[in-house]
Amino acid sequence: MSTHTTAAGGVQVCSLKRDTPQTVPANSPYTVVRFPFGSAESSDAFAMHQVNQPDGYVITNWDSDPRSGLIWPSVAGWGTLYAMIQWEAGNYAELRDQFVRDPLGLTPNPDDTTATEHRPPSPGMQCWTKSWGIFVDPSVPLAVRATHDDSVARKIVLAEFKLVIHEAA
Repeated sequence: MSTHTTAAGGVQVCSLKRDTPQTVPANSPYTVVRFPFGSAESSDAFAMHQVNQPDGYVITNWDSDPRSGLIWPSVAGWGTLYAMIQWEAGNYAELRDQFVRDPLGLTPNPDDTTATEHRPPSPGMQCWTKSWGIFVDPSVPLAVRATHDDSVARKIVLAEFKLVIHEAA
């Protein structure tokens, strides 16, 4: 795991990567994309993606617990979210993804979505990237969610989720 640090008033980064398939059920509601802890391709020098969650919850299985998809911002500030999702080829009419504040109902204002996109498929594998700016707060976790409309379960085969926070000086 690489570590990158900055001085106060600087930039804080959390960068996550999933390179094992995650199954998304057919015609399901949005599913939180889950990420491993301590991956060689990930960077979390500011403890925004931890097994021991800030509210005391402990994740025991990252691949099945939707909390492993959460980034808890380390500080309040202007955040830029990035995501990359690659789906296996399938019989899709539409693929959907979004960023969401508190996707699991852990705060008084759950499911605050932004940057929702519904996309028609392209031939073959489906590869998408997105970015979006929002204000972030340490008490409100963030996630990227995705779903599809195929009649059978489909896999996200590769995903990345990143938060860059520009702290107030």
